[in-house]
Amino acid sequence: MNQPIITTAQEQDKQQLLSTVLLAFASDPMVRWYFPDAVSYLYSIPAFDAFGGGAINAGSAYITEQMSAVALWYPPGAGPDEDRFVDYLQQTVDEAVLGDGFRVLEAMGEYHPEEPCWYLSVIGVDPVHQGRGLGAALMKHALKRCDEEGLPAYLESSNPRNIALYERHGFGRMGEIQFGSSPVLTPMLRVAKV
Repeated sequence: MNQPIITTAQEQDKQQLLSTVLLAFASDPMVRWYFPDAVSYLYSIPAFDAFGGGAINAGSAYITEQMSAVALWYPPGAGPDEDRFVDYLQQTVDEAVLGDGFRVLEAMGEYHPEEPCWYLSVIGVDPVHQGRGLGAALMKHALKRCDEEGLPAYLESSNPRNIALYERHGFGRMGEIQFGSSPVLTPMLRVAKV
């Protein structure tokens, strides 16, 4: 298989990039717990933008050709727009989920390393293009930079099916996050390979 061409997304790519993310997460257990019905999910692009869209301005939003796969990384000192993300959840998520949903977010913050690290907020592949190694290629691309800088990488896996991919790239499980009816979220850390 040919190696995919990976480029850095620009602001003009944002809508297509977020559309790919929306397709990629259509069956994600955690995301669909927050947005269980089709209509609320299809209108959840603002949540994905608040959580990962800032990677574009940080120069660390990576895409493959035709934006069939996307990885949104934050460098040390940067991160999601938490205020905008929380506001969106408060406006759209069912009250029965919201309390436990905020507990999940708080626990994510507790697991997030205090030392400088790269944070993978979102990685996804359009389902039509899954199984072609695009996610792995995006992961290798970004982790090369982490290793060159001697910095760890951190993520939370919202889908148990993806844990093996992350482990193949050197991530280790730090624990599990689960409250009430929420699915399990797995925080994972990878030390830099120097």
